[in-house]
Order: sequence, then structure tokens, then C-alpha cells
Amino acid sequence: MLQKARLNTLIFLLTVVFCAQTEVFAQQLTLPKSQRPAWLQDQGLIMAGSWEPLLFRVRRDGSDGYTPTPEQREAYNKEHSAAMVEDLEKIGVNFVMMHCYKGFGLQAEKESMADAVRFSKLCHDAGLHVGVYNYSGAFGWELLFKETPEAENWLIRKPDGSPVTYGRALYRYYWDRNHPDAIKFYKELVRFAVEDIQSDLLHFDNYSVGPGWDENSVRRFRKFLSDNYTPTELQNMGIEDLETLIPPKEEEITPLRCLWLEFQCRSTVDSYYEMGRYARTLREDILLECNPRPVAEKIHPPIHHGWQLSGGEAFWNETGKVPGLQDGKLVTRIPAYKIARRMDNLVFMYCRSPLEIAEAMAFNLDCIGCICWFEYGDIVRMPGSDESIDEAMLPYIRFFKERRDLFRNTQVLADVAVLRSFPSQVFAEEQYANKTAQVEQTLIENRIPFQIIYDNLLDNLQSYQCLVLAGCVALSDSQIQQIEDYIRAGGIVCTVGPAATYDELMRPRSKPAFTGLSEQQFLKINDTGDLIEAIRGLGKKQLAFTIKAPLGVCAEITKTDRSQILHLVNYQEGKPAKDIEAAVAIPDNSKIRKVLLSDPLLPDDKPIDFEQDNSSVRFSIPELNVYAAMQIIFE
Repeated sequence: MLQKARLNTLIFLLTVVFCAQTEVFAQQLTLPKSQRPAWLQDQGLIMAGSWEPLLFRVRRDGSDGYTPTPEQREAYNKEHSAAMVEDLEKIGVNFVMMHCYKGFGLQAEKESMADAVRFSKLCHDAGLHVGVYNYSGAFGWELLFKETPEAENWLIRKPDGSPVTYGRALYRYYWDRNHPDAIKFYKELVRFAVEDIQSDLLHFDNYSVGPGWDENSVRRFRKFLSDNYTPTELQNMGIEDLETLIPPKEEEITPLRCLWLEFQCRSTVDSYYEMGRYARTLREDILLECNPRPVAEKIHPPIHHGWQLSGGEAFWNETGKVPGLQDGKLVTRIPAYKIARRMDNLVFMYCRSPLEIAEAMAFNLDCIGCICWFEYGDIVRMPGSDESIDEAMLPYIRFFKERRDLFRNTQVLADVAVLRSFPSQVFAEEQYANKTAQVEQTLIENRIPFQIIYDNLLDNLQSYQCLVLAGCVALSDSQIQQIEDYIRAGGIVCTVGPAATYDELMRPRSKPAFTGLSEQQFLKINDTGDLIEAIRGLGKKQLAFTIKAPLGVCAEITKTDRSQILHLVNYQEGKPAKDIEAAVAIPDNSKIRKVLLSDPLLPDDKPIDFEQDNSSVRFSIPELNVYAAMQIIFE
């Protein structure tokens, strides 16, 4: 908790939001890779999904009630059979995401929860691993309130007192993840999932709604303010009486609204952490995963991915774009993967084509996501689809399973970090978040080795040659200090557009930031095209890799103890990329034994001619179909 001090309010506000970020991240729950279950490192993760209990499907699909038809019951039983497990295993699945509890009441879901215990055992007996949908962010009040009337007190409410509904599904209300009685109720579900189902992973869904204007949320917000501010400081912000304060309803950015948005983000993190800590008292290596807003989007309260992802090992990016080179425009899911790798998280996405699997193999953390949906026993591409899975994916699935040397225990090499600044993306005008996204896209298209970071990672910049501040118009004094320390230690900063012209609460600075710095280490870039030239032309050493290839070829590089692996993906489906030239930086005085091209469509690895000097190796790739891994093997 922040110290109470009688500081000038303006100075105090400059630090409070970002001190909280440091506090949260310092308590991260993400397990080091060495402490995760051995199967995850040995096998990677290939998912099949069907996580909706039967009674929910009945209501979801148009019924006014919850009673399944005989046909639905028969298909549901088929889905939970040993034959179903065998069919999934034949495809290459090694992980099943299944149902546990949806939110309609313990008695209402008693039968399906028992089914989950039985089906989990079938999966485990066959060597498959299990994740469970442990709870939704919304519950089915029609049934829940009948058996647990007090749950009506757990609702998130709008300013007018009405419940927050799950879109047009009016039979589902969002609940307050921070309500103490709700926490007790849902911890019992965590215990059931860990001890009875023997789940390997817990999925917490719908982190998209934070605290509202219900009694518990308002009380917690008042306490948050009183714990962090003196009465004088509150008065200077125009807050005369905490006992009557309600959260701001207006969209206009004021100090109080900034603190309300931060409080919302902290509350969702607190919820995820509390459930995770409890789960780890039951099993130390249980994997934790949540479904926040898509990380390809800008930071959007109540979710701050930089905080949220440090509470687990995986997350869903359920609305990921369909990748490809579309009308001359490159569309990828790479930003989400890059954020995940930097946070040591796996990303769960629907992978329905060879290209989507190739992209996951290149950029994800040893996971190719959800390759099929098996609701009612029919194996299809994804929820809501009636299309069978694309058999062209099968060689890529086999490749991922058989070539574990390319994916197990690897580390990404990156020369550049791009900052997603919380206040710049949340409080400033939309153009600044757009500028950040534009720069990320430009780096992807030009195959620059980079990662995406959040404010709470600014104290760990030493591994990067260059930090890019694009659209980072609002920075705190402490962040400016961290960046200046990085520059003094030899780092290079490239700014695209104005940087730190405002503090973290969008108040104009009276004096410019970043003064007295070397122009060789603090570069002001006018546009994204100049940025690429600057990155390639600066630094103490060459980039981890450079590639000459047409638009639509993307790359990532990883390393193991005895090799470096350049992963290449061709986003122009049906049109192989020809004559790609690559140069890869290697440790000084290293000796390359061989360079091999590995392709899921080739029966064997193909040796590639190369040239080497003291610091790099150069070679050509004659043809790239969808995916290739270039192995640079040291003696």
C-alpha cells in the first residue's frame, strides 16, 4: 500500500498510478518455465475444446427452459465417451478444454459437474491433459437465484442500479468478482476443479467488466481512496466527503476518473490473483488462464494486460483476426503473440488453417492453440461452425508434435522494445494508441526483431538495443527516469511523434522531458518509414536477423543452448515466396556446424549452404511455402 504523506497533490498524483503497477507486477504469479508441469515442456499444447454444460446449450440455442431433448442428450453422451477421446487423440490433440461450472447454480449443474469428473478421467487415462471452464464472469440468474438467493447481492450494477447483462443474453448477469461472499462461493469451485476433476489448468472467463455502481464496488473504491490519500489531498481533488462519493459517470478525463479506471484494472487483477493464490495452495503447479479483452487492441480498462497476464501462464485471444495478405495488406495475430512471449504466457486462439498453425509455431510460446471444437461429438473447426477441420493442417500438427527440438525451451531474441503506455492509450486521444499500433505493424512488415512491453517492464530494458516510444505522449516522472537510466547505460531511444509532453494524468508539462541527452542515443523520428532506417542503422551491433523478402513473409528468432532457430511464415497462401535472403547474428567467434531447413511438407531436413564470419551467418531460402524453421546449429 502506498505511504500516506502530506505531499503536494500534483506531485503525489504523478506517482500513485504507476507505483501501483510496480506493486502488482512484483507479486506476479506466473510460474517460471522450470516450475511448470513437465508435460507442457515435453509436449507443448494442442487443444480441442467443448466447455459448455448441457443446460446452458439448451438455453443458449433458443429454448426458454433448460431441459434437453433426447437427441441433445444422446449427442452429449457421445461427446463424453472414450471413443470421442480416441478420435481427438488421432488428430493430434493432447489437451482438452472442457466444462466445469458456468454459473447457473451448484444444484442446477450438479449432473454436468459429475460428467466433467468422469470425462476428465477418460482424458487422463488416455494421456490427454485437461483444462476446465471454472467460471464465467456472468451467471444464469434464472436458476442461480432460486437456489442461492443471496447471489442477487453479488451483481455488478450500472449507475441507475440495473444489472449489467451479458449482451443480449438477458438471462445472464455479470457478477462482482471482488464481492467477499462471491469469492467464497467460487473458491469452492476452484477446489472442485483441482481436487475432484483433477484439472491441469483453470480457465476464468470474461474479464471484460470491472467494478460498477453496486454497493460493494462503491465501498471498495472509497476505501481505495482513503487508503492512498490524506483528507487534505482528497479535498484538493474536490472530494469533500468520501462517505457520499460515487464513481464518476462522465467520460471526461479528470484525476478522479483516472483513479477510477486504475481502480477497475486493479480490481480485475486482484480477483485473478486471489483465485490463483488459492488454487496454488491446492496444487503448486496448477496452470492459470483467463480471457481478457483481445490483447491486439489498445489498453482498455478494466483490463491492463501488463498487470493481468502476470497472474497466470496463459490467456485467450478469442477474437483474433484471420491472418493473411489481404488486398495487399498484411493481417496477423503477431502482436498478441509477442505480448504473450514477453510475459511468459501461452496464447489460446482458434487455429483453423495451416497458416494459423504456422503463425502459432513461429510466434506463440510452444502452443498451437485450439484446433477443433467437439460439442455434441462432432469435430468441427470452431464454435458455431459445421465445417470439418481442414486436413491440410495435419502435417503441421504432426510436425509440432515430432519436432520438439524446434520449440521446447526456446528463448526469443529481440533487439527492439515498443512501449504500450497506459496513460497514453487510456487517457489520451485515440490517435496516440493508433500511432503505437501503426509502429508495431511497420516493424512486423519489415521483419524487425522486437517485443511489446508495458509500463511495468520499463525497469528491465537492458536486453534491448533500442526502445521505441510511439504515441507515448503521457509518461510519469518515474518512467522518464527509468528511460533516461537506460540511455545512460548505453541504450538508444527512438521517439515517433511527441513523447512525455504530458504527465500520466494528461496534464501538460511545464518543462520538456528528456533534455540534455545525446542526439545519437535519443532520436526524434518523424514517421514510421524513417524509424526502420534508424533502427537498422544504429546500435553497437547488427540486429538479431535481417531478411530480404516480399511483403507477407514474417519472421521470429529463438535460441536454445546449441542453436538458433529462424522461424519464417508466408502469409500469402497458395503462393510460395522465392529466393529469401537472411543474415543472422551469432555470438562472436562461434563456429556453425550446419544450417538446416525444416518444413512440415518435406520428409526430411534440407541442408542449406551458408557463409559465416565472426559475428553472422548468411544463407538463402530458395522457396518458402507456409512455414519453415531455419536451424543454425553450433559446433
